Formats: sequence, C-alpha cells, structure tokens
Amino acid sequence: MDWANETFPKEFILLGFSNWPWLELPLFGILLVSYTLTIFGNVAIILVSHLDPKLHTPMYFFLTNLSFLDLCYTTSTVPQMLINICSRVKTISYGGCVAQLIIFLALGATECLLLAIMSFDRFVAVCRPLHYQVIMHQLLCLKLAAACWLSGFSNSVLQSTWTLLMPRCGRYKVDHFFCEVPALLKLSCVDITANESELLFFSVLILLIPLSLILISYGFIAQAVLRMRSVEGRRKAFGTCGSHLVVVVLFYGAAIYMYFLPPSSTSEIWGKIVSLFYGIITPMLNPLIYTLRNKDTKEAFKDLIKRIFLNEM
Repeated sequence: MDWANETFPKEFILLGFSNWPWLELPLFGILLVSYTLTIFGNVAIILVSHLDPKLHTPMYFFLTNLSFLDLCYTTSTVPQMLINICSRVKTISYGGCVAQLIIFLALGATECLLLAIMSFDRFVAVCRPLHYQVIMHQLLCLKLAAACWLSGFSNSVLQSTWTLLMPRCGRYKVDHFFCEVPALLKLSCVDITANESELLFFSVLILLIPLSLILISYGFIAQAVLRMRSVEGRRKAFGTCGSHLVVVVLFYGAAIYMYFLPPSSTSEIWGKIVSLFYGIITPMLNPLIYTLRNKDTKEAFKDLIKRIFLNEM
C-alpha cells in the first residue's frame, strides 16, 4: 500500500449521528440555539468588561480572554456541523479538517491553562488581598495570558502533526461530528499504542497538572474563607470563586473523559456526546454561570442596558 498517497485525502466524511438519522433534527436545533446563545453571551461579557471601568480588573481581563476563546472554540466546529446536518453528503475538505483540528485542540488546551491562571488570580485575591494589586499587575496578567495562548497552540501543532501523519490506508470516514485527535487516530491502519501514550502524556500535562494546581488553590481559598469573620466577605468570596469552580468542573470533567482515556477504549456514542458537551454546551454555559452568580457582572449588565435605553429615549 502506498501510504504517501493515502495520507492526504481530498476530503473526509464526518459520520456524526448518521446511524441515528432521527437525532439529526433535534441536534440541529440544539446546536443552533447553543451557538446563538454562545455568541450573544460571550460578546456581551467582552463588551461589558471593556465598557465598565469597575470591571477593569485582572479577573475580568482573564474572563474576557475566556469569552473570546469560547467564541473561536465553537465557531471552529459548529457552523460546519450545522451545514453537514442539512447536507446529504457530510464532508469536510482535508484543509478544513486540518484547520479545525489545530484550532479546536489549541483553544481547548489554552482554556485548560487559562482556567488554572484564573484560579491563581482568585487565590491571590482571597488569600493575599492586601498584596493583590502588587502581585497581579497588568504586565504579569498579559504575560500569563500570552503564555496560555502560546502553550495551547504549541501543544496543538505537535499533536496535530503526529495525528495527521499516521497512515490511514484509504480510510476517510471519521466517526465524529468534527476532526478531533481521538476520532482521527481510530482511522489509522497501524498500531497506535505509541500515539495513545503520547496522548496520555499530553493529557497529564495539559489537563491533570493544571487541574491539580486549581484544586490546591481552592484548598487554600477554602481555608482562608472559613477563617473570615465577616459573613459578607464569605458570601463575596464564594460568589466569585464559585462561578469559576463550576466552569472548571464542567470543562475538565468532560475533557478528561475524552482525552485521558485511550481512543480505543472510548465508546462510540459517549465519545460524541462528551465532545458535544465540552466543545459546545460548556462555552454556552460559561457566560450564564459568570453573570448569574456574580453580582458585579449583573450590575454592569444592568447599567449597560440602562445607558442603551436612555440613549434610545
């Protein structure tokens, strides 16, 4: 078999839920609603964080990064998924698959690291409040955000290259909604044990290490909050930290299931459902979680709506 000619097909077929066609119409509705809410919710957070001077803080700087990331994250996959659901032949070009794989993997890794940085920010705010402005200065925040983005894309380039260079022997039907590492590895016609080991290594590096740092940070935060005498101080600390912790549980839980287990061991149906959850549902829920549980954000939204309404009047 001439693998050189098989490695770069003109296009892939994304099977999705082709075996369950009755699911496609409900899925289309869910995707359309989720994507619309994701766009409006994350754009609103970016605008409010930029326009309200009270939100010009490190916490909202990182939250703005997270919202922008989620916008790109969902846009890299959902439009193509909506098109394919409405199409008889569910294809994606090779170049489109490569771009989707690199972007989705890069943004997913960046979000893992960014959530860890946000937990560090909350740790400093709660445990070192008097030194918060000194420690979390603007230059440090910029460096931390840049390190997250650079590390995420570096990880993506490495994993995507190794995945795409695996021989597929003419296999081009991807049993998924979009091009993702575990789904593409299943197309390989050679032993993928080494690739599964590499995937496990990067899963530990990108998922488990940041998650461990997050849990350590929240361990210290919990101790500091329990020592607070002020009920109002405890309420505010739990309010700002609780939102971030909910996002961490949702995102890391689904991502660990998908990437920490070897591709050969993940079930067909559950792999797809979990990917939909952390790739589409979680970015939609992030704005709702941060706005509904955060007093400052809700007040900023109210002020923005009042200003818009008064200008129209």
